[in-house]
Amino acid sequence: MNKTIITVVGKDTVGIIAGVCTFLADRNINILDISQTIVDGYFNMMMIADMNNATVKFAEASEGLEELGNKIGVIIKCQQEDIFNSMHRI
Repeated sequence: MNKTIITVVGKDTVGIIAGVCTFLADRNINILDISQTIVDGYFNMMMIADMNNATVKFAEASEGLEELGNKIGVIIKCQQEDIFNSMHRI
């Protein structure tokens, strides 16, 4: 499986989850797991997505999500699972 870790952080506003999920669905990127919290008006979400059947490459999805984040006022970052795991290994 080709897993990607997606994080979204910023001020809470209407439509953040809808925007990110629509972006992923339009590119056939499947959401495997999602966790989100709102603390004192700040939105934080972490997603694990499967890109096996994606219609775009990782770099294009990552750039597109970053642009979407700029448009909706949040910071969106993507990392491939193997790189994420390597960076967080003790």
